[in-house]
Amino acid sequence: MTDVVECAPGFRPDQLEGFRIGVTSDRRSADLIDALARRGAQVLHAPTLRMANAISDDPVIADTRTIIEARPDVLLATTAYGVRRWFEVADAAGLGEDLVDALADTAILVRGPKARGGIRAAGLNDVGMSAEETTESLIDEVLATRPAGLTVAVQLHGFLNPSQLDRLRDAHDRVLTVEPYRWIETDEADDRVDRLIEAACSGGLDCITFTSAPAVHALFGAAEARGRYDDLVDAMCGPVVAAAVGPVTAAPLVAAGITPIQPERYRMGALIRLVCEHLESTRVLRLDTRHGPLALRGSVVDVDDRRVALAPVALMILRALVQARGSVVGRDRLASGLPGTSDEHALEVALSRLRQTLGVPGLIATVVKRGYRIDV
Repeated sequence: MTDVVECAPGFRPDQLEGFRIGVTSDRRSADLIDALARRGAQVLHAPTLRMANAISDDPVIADTRTIIEARPDVLLATTAYGVRRWFEVADAAGLGEDLVDALADTAILVRGPKARGGIRAAGLNDVGMSAEETTESLIDEVLATRPAGLTVAVQLHGFLNPSQLDRLRDAHDRVLTVEPYRWIETDEADDRVDRLIEAACSGGLDCITFTSAPAVHALFGAAEARGRYDDLVDAMCGPVVAAAVGPVTAAPLVAAGITPIQPERYRMGALIRLVCEHLESTRVLRLDTRHGPLALRGSVVDVDDRRVALAPVALMILRALVQARGSVVGRDRLASGLPGTSDEHALEVALSRLRQTLGVPGLIATVVKRGYRIDV
């Protein structure tokens, strides 16, 4: 018996076949879902929050007028969408040219490359980018390199710890804000978040992707409201991989004791590649048996030169047997994992169905009065 460890694979159409991945993002979710699905993944889309423009543009227009009048010394631009949305509202209100003029001599600092692109699209240039592509490090930059007593404008991005603005207010005479969009909870009639939480807690997901910290907080809040917070955290500390696009998104996961995977470059494409490579290199259970090689990947098993889809109960049983690496797994242990019952007769029925599904006689051996094992 040997376990095979393979090098991280490249992209293939079947690379994620059998894996079940939850997607929590709203904006740009179609790109992420399409990329995962094209590689064979089963995707459960459950946006925990959705991005919404302000109910009325009046507050954005009022804040824009204030910023134009103030002609700030420093502007912190945090998101590309926020910058674009802000200038769209300003243009519609006849304030676009005045806003560009008011910011012409402003020291504009951007949180990351996307925000830089938004600023340049507006006809302006920035003077620097935050070291870690976070709002906190952007504020660190202002406090470290700019004299006190300035007028600072901040383009909010829907989720910012108020203490970060307090840091600016403590050092500068005037801090102005504009909030072109905000995050709101999904419709109560939308049960996708419920289904994602249940799937994660019951072994129905292999990975959950996160592209914003607010989405993490919202998922935790939803799980807590349903009495499943501890179960969800346990799942993401165990069989369910948590994948975050960067350190800001990862922070609430880490605070909960979860160790998410993160790409070195905080980009969607890098996240997709990392999920592909991580799942196939660490979440495929491989075992050489007397009946040939077996590979359990997500909800499918490669056996006897065939790829077979497994129902949840069959998957639970086979996973336990493969993880035992040929050792006996007791009947009580297997029966305890059956949904709604621990009856041994139900276990025998489930084993019979699993054997029929696999179609490899003798692969799962019965050890009289003890349990079952993979024949290695």
